[in-house]
Amino acid sequence: MKADQAPLPRILVLASGSGTNLQALIEASRDRDFPGQICAVGCNRPNAFALERAAQAHLETFVVDHTKYESREEFDGALMAEIRRHNPDLVVLAGFMRILTTDFVRALRGQLLNIHPSLLPKYTGLNTHQRALDAGDHLHGVSVHFVTEELDGGPVIAQAEVAVAPDDTAESLAEKVQEKEHILYPIVVRWFCEGRIQLGSDYVLFDGELLKQPMRLPDN
Repeated sequence: MKADQAPLPRILVLASGSGTNLQALIEASRDRDFPGQICAVGCNRPNAFALERAAQAHLETFVVDHTKYESREEFDGALMAEIRRHNPDLVVLAGFMRILTTDFVRALRGQLLNIHPSLLPKYTGLNTHQRALDAGDHLHGVSVHFVTEELDGGPVIAQAEVAVAPDDTAESLAEKVQEKEHILYPIVVRWFCEGRIQLGSDYVLFDGELLKQPMRLPDN
């Protein structure tokens, strides 16, 4: 970076499991023109493979083990202290399997993104693939949204669809959706780092204009 250039926005990623979306973000961030940098990766599970992915990419890591805290509020307080230590511009939830408290979410309002495996507002919460199959849906997919106090209820920025085949299972549908996740999440993170998306009161601004419908990932 040249002396007269502003530092790149700092991205902190939180994960709980294998970290496939983290890996997609790591690979995207290696592009020379990527407008942000991953400053740290945090996990609530000490044995999460996401930590190994981060170590392989020479990223700083930290663990805040939720089993060591008596309440959700205590855990969130410890997690927030670690986040503040790294001073990120954006916090990305990448398979972070913890419900965050209202105070935590409010403190990071407009700086907190999540990816959810459904076409929100359909199927908030868990078991989204099986629920889509049970409902007989012909389309399923993934959403990236700003995090607000309502679980999986923040304004949606972008979505990608997958077709549900007659012989799909929850597992095969999950694989289809995950492929789209790995494409969509880095795109939205790029938009944030470029200053193209902001959170309004209950809506998204894209390039300064009200986003009336989520952006859609084009079909391949």
